[in-house]
Amino acid sequence: MIVNRKSIYYLRLFSDLILLNAAFFIAAIAAQSFDILIDRNHMFVLEAILNFAWYFFGNAINFYDDFARRLFLFQLVSIIKNISVQVLISIIFIFIVKEDLFTRNFILYYSLLLFVLVSFRLILFRKTLKKLRKKGISIRNLLIIGAGEIGRNFKKLIDENPDFGYKFAGFLGKETNQKDSDIVGNYDQLEKTISTGNIDEVVLALPREDNALMDEVFRTCNRNAIKTHIIPDYFRFVSQRFQISMVGNFPIITSRNEPLEEIQWRIVKRIFDFIFSLFIIVLILSILFPVIALITKLTSPGPIFYIQERIGAKNKAFKCYKFRTLHVNKSPENSFQPVTENDPRIAPFGKFLRNSNIDELPQFINVLKGEMSIVGPRPYPIPYDNRYGKIFEEIKLRHNVKPGITGWAQIHGLRGDVMDDEENKRLITKRIEYDLWYIENWSFTLDLQIILITIWHMLVGKSRSL
Repeated sequence: MIVNRKSIYYLRLFSDLILLNAAFFIAAIAAQSFDILIDRNHMFVLEAILNFAWYFFGNAINFYDDFARRLFLFQLVSIIKNISVQVLISIIFIFIVKEDLFTRNFILYYSLLLFVLVSFRLILFRKTLKKLRKKGISIRNLLIIGAGEIGRNFKKLIDENPDFGYKFAGFLGKETNQKDSDIVGNYDQLEKTISTGNIDEVVLALPREDNALMDEVFRTCNRNAIKTHIIPDYFRFVSQRFQISMVGNFPIITSRNEPLEEIQWRIVKRIFDFIFSLFIIVLILSILFPVIALITKLTSPGPIFYIQERIGAKNKAFKCYKFRTLHVNKSPENSFQPVTENDPRIAPFGKFLRNSNIDELPQFINVLKGEMSIVGPRPYPIPYDNRYGKIFEEIKLRHNVKPGITGWAQIHGLRGDVMDDEENKRLITKRIEYDLWYIENWSFTLDLQIILITIWHMLVGKSRSL
């Protein structure tokens, strides 16, 4: 027996709206009194607005979407997002109508109570569905067409998440494999499998070479009124943060979704960078510079700063400033000589500067100029960038954002180079993977987290960035 998914959708939605109204009344009475609530009847206008907002925003973030049902943690995040909208609307409404009684207490009670009630409903529904599905209720038999890597990964997901409500009915492959009991037939046996296997839904996970079969699969599924889903075979080109959007009537899949492509977040990041770097330059760098300059001159003849061309955003080179930590040498600028631990070229005072990361402080000047950010992928010298590009060919994806003084890779210890070539390749690959993860998962709070961890590492003496 299969419970109609539309029925489950409306049951969940109406349950939440009932809980929303209950939370509203309880919070309103707890904040003041029932008599005052009745007297201030404009609060019922707010209640109606909050109901509509919950419905529209809940659908906008796919909170009630059955097929794309999220894991429990993601559902909790969706609840928090929806309640945040409720709080924002309440604040704006109360400000506009100049309400002087139902203010902070009401909003606090309402948001907390709504979170508890909807979370409880979520847990209750999940447990109920689990029990129903153990009894064979609300279970959909799922056939996967394509027994390759994509299809098997999807089967693994279904097996690990019984909450999704699918029972795996088997694979259809290019040819039947007697040794693999999961493969119940080949592509030509689709119609027979649907009619004899009580199939409810079909997922197409065809490899590229079999895409020509797609038209026939759709015709067969449509003839038998079977709901069909597609997993396209190009996920090797996209990250886990891909984005689906519509351009006119055309669905477009963007391989990488980068939050900093949105101008409002670039403005937020730039304002923070400017204020923070100005603070560091005026209050810290201006005091340390004379001391560092004097000690550097006394212990290692040569310039105070080491200025090197590095690759910045949009592949543009810029002059990166550092306090010099190596003895002056005659090596050409474009030579590839990574600095390793206990490198004999490191000056005595330079070792302290590097271990404490103080040598990086002049880069706040680069941040102030807009060439760098406080947090981001570390900028590589041009020869390093060329060499690393042969190890990790997607290295230029790092250049979609401004490079940083510190970064996600650096706080995880992925810094510098080692002498062993194979180990060095492994570390470089991991470092760039961490950089790309940061770009795709950027948030202002993530930047703050990285800055705080970097400061802690400096205080306890952990080293070190590139």
